Amino acid sequence: MTEKVKGPASYFPSIEAKYGKKIDEWMSILKKAKIDKHMEMVNFLKTEHGMGHGHANALVAAFRADQEK
Repeated sequence: MTEKVKGPASYFPSIEAKYGKKIDEWMSILKKAKIDKHMEMVNFLKTEHGMGHGHANALVAAFRADQEK
């Protein structure tokens, strides 16, 4: 039985399909942006890359969780 993907990663297939970049590319963009605060990162993706709020928030949540490892 396949386990259903939960949390921010559940948005990844639609993010890749809608915005034409792989998740690794988005993570690299966020890293290069050198922004520390969650909502500033979300707003960066929305204003600079035309991303919707839910998709931007999911990417930032995943990015920040990965940075804490």
